[in-house]
Amino acid sequence: MRNKFLGTGEPGFNPWRKIKVIVSGLRFAVLCDWSVAYKVVLSALVLVLSFVYRAWVDALLVLLATAVMLASEIFNSAVEAVCDYLQTAEDAKIKAIKDMAAAATGVCILAWVLVLVFETLNIFGIHLT
Repeated sequence: MRNKFLGTGEPGFNPWRKIKVIVSGLRFAVLCDWSVAYKVVLSALVLVLSFVYRAWVDALLVLLATAVMLASEIFNSAVEAVCDYLQTAEDAKIKAIKDMAAAATGVCILAWVLVLVFETLNIFGIHLT
């Protein structure tokens, strides 16, 4: 695919190629990163339960929280990989970059956990409100 900023690559937009890249990246993340894999499985279980037992809005909320969490996990893994590629030795600046990426992921994971817990409680009839 053509990079519009660098002027490199093949011209033209191919949506199937984009989808293939997305699926390939997600597959790689699930197969190679345990922190992504178990969250996908857990989210799928709660998503199915919320879809079966609750309204569409609940299922969509679980789906949205899962998408944000997965995106943050994948970005975090990518940032860490780039940092490790660029600097193999201990470096305070690299540590700060990795810590910030992990913090962003932690915030997303906290929101995801809250959504899953509240939705699971609602499915089993335990209302906190």
